[in-house]
Amino acid sequence: MATPAKGSAEGPCSTPPAGPEVHPVDEKLHPSRLVPAALQHIAAMYAGVVTPPLIIGQAVRLDTAGQTRLIAASLLIAGVATLLQTLGVKGLVGNRLPFVNAASSAGIAPMLAIAETNARGDQLPAIYGAVMVAGVFCLAIGPFFGKLLRFFPPLVTGVVITLIGVTLMPVPVAWAQGGDRTAADFGDMKYLALAAFTLVVILVIQRFGRGFVKQVALLLGLLIGTLAAIPFGMADFGALRSAPVAALPTPFAFGTPEFQPAAIISLCLVMLVLMTESSAGMLAIGEICDRETSGRTITRGLRTDGLATLLGPVFGGFPTSAFAQNVGVVSLTKVRSRYVVAAAGGALLVLGVFPVLGAVVSTVPMPVLGGAGIVLFGSIAVSGIRTLSEAGLDDSSNIILVAVALGAGIIPLAAPTFYAEFPAWAQTVLGSGISAGALVAVSLNLFFHHLGTRGSATAAAALKSS
Repeated sequence: MATPAKGSAEGPCSTPPAGPEVHPVDEKLHPSRLVPAALQHIAAMYAGVVTPPLIIGQAVRLDTAGQTRLIAASLLIAGVATLLQTLGVKGLVGNRLPFVNAASSAGIAPMLAIAETNARGDQLPAIYGAVMVAGVFCLAIGPFFGKLLRFFPPLVTGVVITLIGVTLMPVPVAWAQGGDRTAADFGDMKYLALAAFTLVVILVIQRFGRGFVKQVALLLGLLIGTLAAIPFGMADFGALRSAPVAALPTPFAFGTPEFQPAAIISLCLVMLVLMTESSAGMLAIGEICDRETSGRTITRGLRTDGLATLLGPVFGGFPTSAFAQNVGVVSLTKVRSRYVVAAAGGALLVLGVFPVLGAVVSTVPMPVLGGAGIVLFGSIAVSGIRTLSEAGLDDSSNIILVAVALGAGIIPLAAPTFYAEFPAWAQTVLGSGISAGALVAVSLNLFFHHLGTRGSATAAAALKSS
């Protein structure tokens, strides 16, 4: 009697032919694994996604309804961008990696500078006009950006990321004091105590928490801080009662975009930094996932950034880039499936369609946000310092570059009126520590490592180390 061949239909123990092996990036996980993994990504990114609309909304003095719309729009655009990035349209957009895209904190300081140089009704239109042009700029140079990366080594990006954290630190400090500088009780001890309590809660969870609990320390701190504020009448839940349960963002709800040259220059400079971050993130996630990241992959990824940045302002979004914390989640959990991140993107999209969920965030008291914001923005500065630590600071020219660029970036923070006599366009560009620091870092990088250095072994070694 003949023995059934392996893989034939005969015999109860026969095995089917082995199909093509699926790469971990393309693996479709069972919901029991997919949902918890997606929740971890949402927990890691949520605070970062809502930070730009929270800060900008406060700066332009939006009412509760406007603040809720701004948060909902940020969540919606983050969801769409992440879905485009992970699932992609083959050959056009999306790097098809477990890669999160959302509004970046890097654009906050320049947008605040734009807001300060415009009247109240023109603040958001001027910001959105500059953001849209920055999106077009990204789309235009994206295909050639690989050749420009040598002008943005870790030496430059490290300075910029450090300045993002440092220049934003006054924001959570003001939140910790109550948020409203014109209020009679601004800086009252009750606000400072609540901010300190929130900060201590986050630190305790970070110290003693394990696994998922430790990863969501920031969110737990916000929740516990808000609950602690209720007995003292410091939490206002009026936004929940007035917010619509479900609604699509209205196009140009905050006004028709205005295109101001100085604002555009400032945001285009920031876009270069964001593109560098995204490119570095794609290379890192490619290594983590053991999938080659080609020039075409980076181009499609940057194209997604550009589209999201261009179309985002239509509904109330801001400059979009990679979220480094989610690259860390992939590295930590070893779950490399892009469908996990796509599920997280889908959840963000749903959150954006239900403004009442965005209103939950706007109910968090300002001092609670202040306590958490110190951790959030401080961690951004630490990311920049970590990048600088790998940037060849044993070379004297690199030390000078970093010193001068950081100094230029801190001037607007240390002396806010320093550029008061400059033309308005120069105030917008130089009044942002991030823009000023980026300009100086790029210029000095060219001066020390590119101009007239061909054939110089010393310059080549310095550039390589950075």
